[in-house]
Amino acid sequence: MIVGIDIGTQSLKAVIVDRNLNVLGEAAYRYAARFPQPGWAEQDPALWERGLRVAVASALDNAGVVSDEVRALGVAGQLDGCLPLDRDGRAMHHCLIWMDRRAERELTALKGIDAQSLRGITGVTMDASHMAAKIRWLLKNFPASRKAVCFHQPVSYMVSRLTGAHIFDHAVASTSMLYSLEKADYDPRLLKVFGLDRRQLPEIKEAWDQAGEISAEGAALSGLPQGIPVAVGTGDDYATPLGAGIIEPGRMACVLGTAEVVGALDTGAKIDKRGLVETHRYFGGTYFIENPGWLSGGALEWFVDTFRLDGVEEMVSLAETAPAGCEGLLFLPALSGAMAPEWIESARGCYYGLTPAHGTAHLARAVLESCAFAMRDVLERLRSMDVPVRSILLLGGGAKSRLWSQIRADISGVPVAVPAQLDTSPIGAAMLAAVAANIQPSLESCAMLVADTEAAHAGQKVMHPDPAKSIIYDAAYIDYHRLFKSLRPMFIS
Repeated sequence: MIVGIDIGTQSLKAVIVDRNLNVLGEAAYRYAARFPQPGWAEQDPALWERGLRVAVASALDNAGVVSDEVRALGVAGQLDGCLPLDRDGRAMHHCLIWMDRRAERELTALKGIDAQSLRGITGVTMDASHMAAKIRWLLKNFPASRKAVCFHQPVSYMVSRLTGAHIFDHAVASTSMLYSLEKADYDPRLLKVFGLDRRQLPEIKEAWDQAGEISAEGAALSGLPQGIPVAVGTGDDYATPLGAGIIEPGRMACVLGTAEVVGALDTGAKIDKRGLVETHRYFGGTYFIENPGWLSGGALEWFVDTFRLDGVEEMVSLAETAPAGCEGLLFLPALSGAMAPEWIESARGCYYGLTPAHGTAHLARAVLESCAFAMRDVLERLRSMDVPVRSILLLGGGAKSRLWSQIRADISGVPVAVPAQLDTSPIGAAMLAAVAANIQPSLESCAMLVADTEAAHAGQKVMHPDPAKSIIYDAAYIDYHRLFKSLRPMFIS
């Protein structure tokens, strides 16, 4: 048996799979983030630790197996977090998670490199969400962090707590704003610009390498046997497409979670000079070229809370009663800043086009359509960079909605597939563990097994574009861009 876990923003999930990657049991432990003040977002890593033991135990119970049968563990999870560890391997501060933007001043005051030069080295946008900016904030505002043994992201933190090792994989390292795509290592110039010593950062290995074995402390933390191998692991942006079997170019992955992550694979490290998409190391010598996401599922939750609905299902039912294009009503999905059609952190969401004829159903559908417009922005940019995209694979909780899936096919103009298994990040983590423990020879063999498993479970539902609705959406997409362009001066004033 193999355990795969995913450290999410809202819960820690665990799956139990056999050597052929069949899911035998799964469970989740829910928790929440803290928002101490506007622009700040934190999470107590003790929540992840508590969730680890509970979720793993529940998943084992659901699978009908005991912990002694487990032979390997893999970890995936949220990216762009940052927390310092002391000499005992304990967190010195709550994790500044991906939503946290308190480090914006650290970038404003940065000297020695501009945004375009940084993007050329790292493939990422100079942004306060990334780890290097957050480290600078901690060093300046939390003096105790200057004595930190190492700065970690959530995945590497959990691996460290389980094994004692301080390790990133290349994909996670490539999100830090400190990693050179060309050198496949930390860049000395960037370390100097950000005032960091390489020894303050985890070493870098492949995601499917063994980070180490579960220590006595790790066994107590997880409830799993001491001595079993733990993979280095990776971020959820990469574990999710991997767990769905995406190992070669051709398919765009769209993950509808709290944030919407959209990206595709390419064999080359193509850099987006406009900065709409970022380039990260992936597996097998490929690169994942992605937009790391806007509040998408989070926008649905906002709508449900604001309009006091019983849940997302009621919102979707309402949206089904409104026509395609919402009779001219538009929504901008920038509740926490715009990530598309431009990356403008100071942008904010809005409705435009309201008339007395519009009701709650129109408002609901406009949110669904706007997120799909942003997805199309990424699709169009990938195609302009010659990144191959023949179809879209929808993953995450939002893919459960047949309406939302069909809207995406109609707006993108390409087939949209929805697999039987939607939450694939922990499966991707289990795949890495299978290779790390020599249970499977390669990630390619794991991807073939995942595809076989999908076929055995009735395969995928495929949504094809409706030509009549695509015409409506093409016109609405133009209006969406006109609205954004008109509001842009307000965003950057």
